[in-house]
Amino acid sequence: MKKLLVTGGCGFIGSNFIHHLISTGNYEVINLDALTYAGNLENLADLEDNSGYSFVRGRIEDEELVSAIMKKVDAVVHFAAESHVDRSIHDASPFITTNVMGTQVLLDCFRRADRPEKFIHISTDEVYGSLGPDEPPFREEDPLRPNSPYAASKASSDLLVRASWKTYGTPVIITRCSNNYGPYQFPEKLIPLMSINVMEGRKLPLYGDGQNVRDWIHVSDHCEAIMQVLERGKPGEIYNLGGNCEMSNLQVIRTILGFLGSSESLIEYVDDRLGHDRRYAMDISKVGNCLGWSPSISFEQGIQDTIRWYEANRPWWERILSGAYKGYYLQHYGEQI
Repeated sequence: MKKLLVTGGCGFIGSNFIHHLISTGNYEVINLDALTYAGNLENLADLEDNSGYSFVRGRIEDEELVSAIMKKVDAVVHFAAESHVDRSIHDASPFITTNVMGTQVLLDCFRRADRPEKFIHISTDEVYGSLGPDEPPFREEDPLRPNSPYAASKASSDLLVRASWKTYGTPVIITRCSNNYGPYQFPEKLIPLMSINVMEGRKLPLYGDGQNVRDWIHVSDHCEAIMQVLERGKPGEIYNLGGNCEMSNLQVIRTILGFLGSSESLIEYVDDRLGHDRRYAMDISKVGNCLGWSPSISFEQGIQDTIRWYEANRPWWERILSGAYKGYYLQHYGEQI
């Protein structure tokens, strides 16, 4: 049985991926997470007594800690990142520390450990910049043209990963994925924010004219794609991942309102985000041709399942909104966050 280091495993995509890994019965997982604001141990509470899962609280910039863990694992899947664009616009420094410096520490420790077989770096479509309405979707060979501090920090980490491959022959793979949605997503993101606001009868703040377009993928499809890359991906390659589902933000909000039976009068147009990218779209033909993967969950089904999850798990997001979720670590590990 192989042992994996998953960084940032208490976040939205990382926690879903760890559940996916453990469910296969083929992997043991060490989850390294700093438990910053978006890291939530409750996301993995059901695995606390699982012998194949262990949690380590720490930062990926901690070279001594990372080196010790790296000697125990067969592969790395690197999710850990500061990821919210609005937060990066307010203060970019944590994004540079974690996304850039932290990634370099991981790469250095991975290389020196001389044991792990693969380093999967989880990136984003935002590194490519913005598309016009009639431009073809992003391809893996397209130039990186990030437009936000967050995207710039991820592009920087991508380049460090590529440099490690070219300089040292480190067996790295980069995946760049479009917008995810699904259970355990932090409530500041579009779909959970709007779903919760509708449930609470609050206004739905919509940037600009609402016509910014994103490609949406259910997190379960993303996790399965990463599994395919982990098990069969070729070192040195980049794989674009997406849901083949372009929708404007306004379309997404209208879908949520329709499912919950609420009026569009809740929509409140607000000043646009600084440097707001107009459109993202991903060409996923490479991963389909090379690994045989394609998304299987339609947006119609996925969004309904997601909204139902937030309806059924009200205590989870209420504890986040109140800040009480941070007490989970104190209760279980005896240390204040």
